[in-house]
Amino acid sequence: MGESFDLEQTDRLLTTTRAVRKRLDLTTPVPRDLILDCIRIATQAPAGGNVQRWRWIVVDDPALKLGVAELYRKSYAPYMAAQREAAERMGKTDTQAIMGSSDHLADVLDQVPALVIPCSLGAPVGSQGTVSAFYGSILPAVWSFMLAARSRRLGTAWTTLHLEYEAEARQLLGIPETVTQVAMTPVAYYTGDSFKPGTRRAAEEITYFNGWKP
Repeated sequence: MGESFDLEQTDRLLTTTRAVRKRLDLTTPVPRDLILDCIRIATQAPAGGNVQRWRWIVVDDPALKLGVAELYRKSYAPYMAAQREAAERMGKTDTQAIMGSSDHLADVLDQVPALVIPCSLGAPVGSQGTVSAFYGSILPAVWSFMLAARSRRLGTAWTTLHLEYEAEARQLLGIPETVTQVAMTPVAYYTGDSFKPGTRRAAEEITYFNGWKP
């Protein structure tokens, strides 16, 4: 039957890789070699045309981390104000924990041992299909990076808010104009022993076979 995997371990990795914000260890350095190991795993992700146009910027210099964090915070404040207003308008009360952890991340972002910014050569221009192919050729690699980090007791969180000031980040980090930043994830060891799967709708409720279900 060919090679097999430990399904219990594999499923645990896939279902417990959470966005880590409050539980990031801000005091323990993350070795560069460990981040390179995660990137090495990520390079095996699929890409359109099997062309890996990826570049990974690892920011661990304190001054540069502060610069990226300040750009993130400039975007974060108005974004979260709008989110809180929308939640209040809809009477939602289950978002406070997430918002609180997001506030914490914004506050301590410059103290995280490393910030990883995945980039892709070129720009997402053209038809919707072309744009989807552009991002679809790098986002699986970013997720693979986050899974590899989780398996090494590293916490990550997918963020994109600094991209509101992508030009400023480009200037700060010397990124060419021909390169697109697609995300930014803090990387740190996480505190505590475990993570649990999130609450999700049943697969049967959101899966339609052979067409849309009215």
